[in-house]
Amino acid sequence: MVEQFELFVGILGFWAVLLLVVTVWLEVTGQPALWWALGLAAVLVAIAGVWALRRKVLRGHIHDN
Repeated sequence: MVEQFELFVGILGFWAVLLLVVTVWLEVTGQPALWWALGLAAVLVAIAGVWALRRKVLRGHIHDN
């Protein structure tokens, strides 16, 4: 179960890096990057949520032993 959370965090991390690169590139070239930055923020919030859920699941597994 924990491995699935880690895989999901990894996938979201990949998209976060990709969106960060696109956002920085658009800002450097002077193009509008608001929606890309909002997408990046949404992915970062999702990572934080999955990470918190992972910690809760890990805490539950530790108490089960």
